[in-house]
Amino acid sequence: MADELRRRIMSGATPPGALLPSESTLMAEFSVARGTVREALAVLRAEGLVATEMGRGTYARPVVPVRRLGSDRYRKELDQVRSGELVTSFTADQQIAWSAYTLDKKFRETPANETIAELFGVEPGTMLLERRFVFRAHGTPQQMSTSYLLLEMVAGTPVADPANEPWPGGNTSQLYSLGHTIISVREQVRARMPRADEVDALKIPGGVPVLVLTRQTYADERVLEVADITIPADRVSLDYQIDLR
Repeated sequence: MADELRRRIMSGATPPGALLPSESTLMAEFSVARGTVREALAVLRAEGLVATEMGRGTYARPVVPVRRLGSDRYRKELDQVRSGELVTSFTADQQIAWSAYTLDKKFRETPANETIAELFGVEPGTMLLERRFVFRAHGTPQQMSTSYLLLEMVAGTPVADPANEPWPGGNTSQLYSLGHTIISVREQVRARMPRADEVDALKIPGGVPVLVLTRQTYADERVLEVADITIPADRVSLDYQIDLR
């Protein structure tokens, strides 16, 4: 039963957003008990092919636009910041206007734990500015991040004021405004299943993992920012080109 319903979804016979037949209809069509219907639908939910909403029923998940994350996006962001354009790697990847970009934000000062301190190359306990963001395009949540900056670098500056977010040009522009030009960015990518808070914040359906990008931003030969960026895996494509010449 699950195989047949999957075939209908993948072939377009059940198009994105369309309701699947009711449990009673499926019971009659496949000559099975209600428990079997529910098990089959659970399989499809775990695969991320369907979603179930109270009062609506079970439907084929709509196709989600996929962002391309290329290795050149920070170079483009820096070039645009220097030219005065109001763009970030997020708005460029999404191909959205600045006016369509919003943030949920929460700032606090916190000591670095051992993991974050190692990424910065500082002693544990070093004070940081922690910034938690949920990025939205046209009001729809797309990704979330926890970003850390060295407190000694940003304390008392406009960068430490959440009222200035979203900041034109994003993180690259913020560091640039403090006199630091990014020279390199390192990203480590891993996949895992989402936590409950991520499912809630990003509206992630069952069966969909997330990609977590741990970013270290280098300027003046030092790590000045560390971030964990979380994106639902069905909304992103990693596109890197390596020149071996």
